[in-house]
Amino acid sequence: MQLMNVIDESGILAISTRLQRLADTLRKDGVLIYKANNIDFEPKWFPVIYTLHFKPVLSVVEIANEIGYTHPSTISLLKELEKEKLIRSKKDKADERKRLIMLTAKGQELVERMKPVWEIIKSAAAELTNTQNNLMKAIAEVEEQISEQSFFARAQRLKAGR
Repeated sequence: MQLMNVIDESGILAISTRLQRLADTLRKDGVLIYKANNIDFEPKWFPVIYTLHFKPVLSVVEIANEIGYTHPSTISLLKELEKEKLIRSKKDKADERKRLIMLTAKGQELVERMKPVWEIIKSAAAELTNTQNNLMKAIAEVEEQISEQSFFARAQRLKAGR
């Protein structure tokens, strides 16, 4: 059992900090899992690589929508992946302004090597989240609540009601 610190004791007030801490821990261990399986891969690249594995040709905007990131964050990730030669882009023949993104042969080969590791990660994550209050279900419920009314809008409403 871990000792409580001020952040832990603050309860719901520190939800963002606690979620960030949990995400950081999972990300660090993700790096270790990939390394232990001789795969040089950054977990932050996962949403783009995984999405392109299932939807082989997408525009930048489509990728941003699929992974739920802002356009600038998506562009930043795409630049990293292009530098690593895991993705490539080409101009859309129908719309010259649009870039279409796809995995390179190196990216596709990496996905094939990662598939068995993803199964291990999925099983380990399922063990971790299979708790009395199932984290994945709770996250989905909170995301649904936010889609109905944002965190900011709720705070403004509560402030006005005081």
